[in-house]
Amino acid sequence: MRRRATVHDVARAAGVSLATVDRVLNGRPGVRAATAQKVADAIAELGFSRDLNASLMARARDLSVVFFIPDGSNEFMDSLADAVTRRTMPALGDRMHLSVQRIRALDTAALASGLNALDPRQCDCAVIVSSDEAEVLMAIEAAHRRGIAVMTLVSDLPQSARRHFIGIDNVAAGRTAASLIGRFLPQGGKVGVIAGSLHLRDHAERLDGFRTGLAAEFPALTIIGPVEGHDERKETAALTARLLTDHPDIGGLYNLGAGNAGLVEALEASGRGGSIRVIAHELTSPTRKGLRSGAIDVVLDQNPDGEIREAISAVRGLALGTARSVVTDPIEIGIFLRDNLR
Repeated sequence: MRRRATVHDVARAAGVSLATVDRVLNGRPGVRAATAQKVADAIAELGFSRDLNASLMARARDLSVVFFIPDGSNEFMDSLADAVTRRTMPALGDRMHLSVQRIRALDTAALASGLNALDPRQCDCAVIVSSDEAEVLMAIEAAHRRGIAVMTLVSDLPQSARRHFIGIDNVAAGRTAASLIGRFLPQGGKVGVIAGSLHLRDHAERLDGFRTGLAAEFPALTIIGPVEGHDERKETAALTARLLTDHPDIGGLYNLGAGNAGLVEALEASGRGGSIRVIAHELTSPTRKGLRSGAIDVVLDQNPDGEIREAISAVRGLALGTARSVVTDPIEIGIFLRDNLR
């Protein structure tokens, strides 16, 4: 078997010192571009990869990761927080300390304040779920300058200083919803769209994919909305009831956000559950109930356990200073009907 390449091999192949290799691997300044390229070429030629377990053991302190996850009535966010909690004890065996801070949903000031309060001597990486707001972008930039890696989860902020994103392809999710609803309603008609907040990039991307998909393949369908329920149960219930009242001929609903308990309640209260084609996101208790009762036809799921697993894997590389891009497995879009509930 081929021997694993070491930093000594990289230094010899690039014709540089070990200190230079270390600076390149850890993204520290003081290396000329041409020299850094020599190191990068040597890494690629040798197939060098860092032993993250050994790097963790060599650290003077544990790797510390803070997950900022929205609070409120969004069951999917509860699932993400629960997934982190389940991995907290096993992670200690790898010298990784995981913690969760619940922030009020869509409260950008609270999230920015939480990021700004992080001390690089005690925190290596922050994983956030956030809307696209200037205050948060500034806090990410400030954390990056202090040496704290920031990663986005579920909803991306590609124009920020974030280091990596974990989540599904939300444009593809919207196109999938369009493809399904179009087949459910071949005769055309109205489809009501409910969003949490279009300041959330994942919601805006889903809407874009949904609109594009309908326009390309099902032009006989007309979108009503979107209306914003801010991922809250009561607000989503009220918006759903209003859509059903204002548009008695509506044929379908697409909730591209959360608040699905309210969606199901309004459908059942109207007596029209099962007669309207409904697509929602995330396999939670309310959407399971909706699938079983027939109020919801399809749930598009992004597997919170898988997302947290990939996030922790990415965090190890980011916080330990891996210079090359972090590579994680893609998060697949699960499609659930009443017939294949797990």
